[in-house]
Amino acid sequence: MAHYLLTASYTAGAWAAQIKNPQDRLEVVKPMFDAVGGSIESAYMSFGENDLVCIVQFPDNISAASIAMTLAAGGGVTSVKTTPLISIEDGMEAIKKAGSLSYTPPGS
Repeated sequence: MAHYLLTASYTAGAWAAQIKNPQDRLEVVKPMFDAVGGSIESAYMSFGENDLVCIVQFPDNISAASIAMTLAAGGGVTSVKTTPLISIEDGMEAIKKAGSLSYTPPGS
C-alpha cells in the first residue's frame, strides 16, 4: 500500500469541544479509514502550522482523496493536506531514471 503524509489543523470550535470533552480522535476516525482499506500507521499532535501530523496508508489515490475530502467537509479540521510519499529505494530509482532523461527548458 502507498504511504501518505496527512496534515491538518483543528478549528477553534473543534479545540473547544476537545477541551470540554476530550476524545481520542484516532479511535473515532479509524472506522472511516478501514472502510476504504486504509490505515493510520502513526499519528502525532504537533506545535506550529499543523495540529495533526499522520503517516497513513491507502490502497490508491482515490481512497486517500476520499478521506481528505470527508475530513475537510466535516468542518472540524482545516488545511487538510495529503502528500504522497515514496520509499528511499523508490526515490533512488527515480534519481537513477532522471539521470537517463534530458529536458530542454522553454526559451533555451
